[in-house]
Amino acid sequence: MKTGVLEQAMQSDLERHGYYPQLVFQALDKALGPEELLAYVVHQEATFERDELRRHMSVLALTLTRLIVSHTDEHNHDGEIYASTSNESVRLSAIDTVVLNQVVKNPLGSNGPALSEVVLSVGWGAVSRIELEPATCGDPECEAEHGFVGTTTNDDFSLRVSQAADGDETVAKVREFADILSQASVSGKN
Repeated sequence: MKTGVLEQAMQSDLERHGYYPQLVFQALDKALGPEELLAYVVHQEATFERDELRRHMSVLALTLTRLIVSHTDEHNHDGEIYASTSNESVRLSAIDTVVLNQVVKNPLGSNGPALSEVVLSVGWGAVSRIELEPATCGDPECEAEHGFVGTTTNDDFSLRVSQAADGDETVAKVREFADILSQASVSGKN
């Protein structure tokens, strides 16, 4: 395993979250290979499925050439617990969009706005979303069929973190990661 400062910090974060830290770190370490880790984000979330609690871990890891998107999920089959981990490796030159949506509390406050949540969306063209709606001609009396209009959006990965659920440190870390990724994806196209 790598012993760089960021790798050690990532391993520490994974252990702090307590969600199969060795499994997740070993998978990420293998995915990183010989490349240096430049930045990372760890996010754990819990969801409810019927009467069961399911945990999910996402880790974004950035190198000089790639974004690694890691997902680890927990499964229960006939009372036995399983975990599955997958790593997707995306060339930085393939990244089309890095969008950071920031939600602030008290935007006009005397101390300035307080960041309460961020949503990081990254698109590289693997998954697209199409939104369609009926087209109109603008005439409220018209009953003719005008087809559909729509938009397509790269929607490969989104991560939402909030101050209330994840804490100020995680919100700040995702914001910082978004800035680094945005700059790296532009640099990767040159």
